Amino acid sequence: MKILLVGASGTIGQAVEKSLTTHHEIVTANYSGGDIQVDLGNVESIRQMFETAGSIDAIISTAGVANFASFTDLTETDYQMALNNKLMGQINLIRFGQSYINTGGSITLTSGILSREPMPGGSVISMANGALESFVKSVVLEVDRYRVNVVAPIFVKETMAMMGMDTEIGLSASDTAKAYVAAVTGKMHGQILDAPDYL
Repeated sequence: MKILLVGASGTIGQAVEKSLTTHHEIVTANYSGGDIQVDLGNVESIRQMFETAGSIDAIISTAGVANFASFTDLTETDYQMALNNKLMGQINLIRFGQSYINTGGSITLTSGILSREPMPGGSVISMANGALESFVKSVVLEVDRYRVNVVAPIFVKETMAMMGMDTEIGLSASDTAKAYVAAVTGKMHGQILDAPDYL
């Protein structure tokens, strides 16, 4: 398969690429670097990415930016970043990607466990993740030419270590990548794949 991997430079993205590159052609797209540069917060940038990539069999997004901050400290910029990038940026991968994805292909997006297991400081992330999951569950009722799913990772051990957090409750990036492989190579449609379920 020819797979467009958006967010390939991130911790999860690198692991997903490593897991798929042996048997598939991977086209990487990042904010900086990669085969194609893309800004998920910019519609024209997303359009240009697809025009450059051409016909594809699958889209995987491990991208999307949103800030951790306490509710009282959140700014308008924080809300708009989460909505424009983490939420609409990924929704736009479906909106504009459907014209380039081959019949029988798949689109796999990324939410996160905070959609259903909130924590202090994560309200805008929970907002974006929950909205993305609800959107996908609804949009698949109108889409049958290709599959759409969402992977919901828990905290990634490598990121936790960089932040000085205890990594015991986390999941490695390589183990997290298994859920993305399952979404791309499987038959599920409209599903939320909790990463720990695919070990």
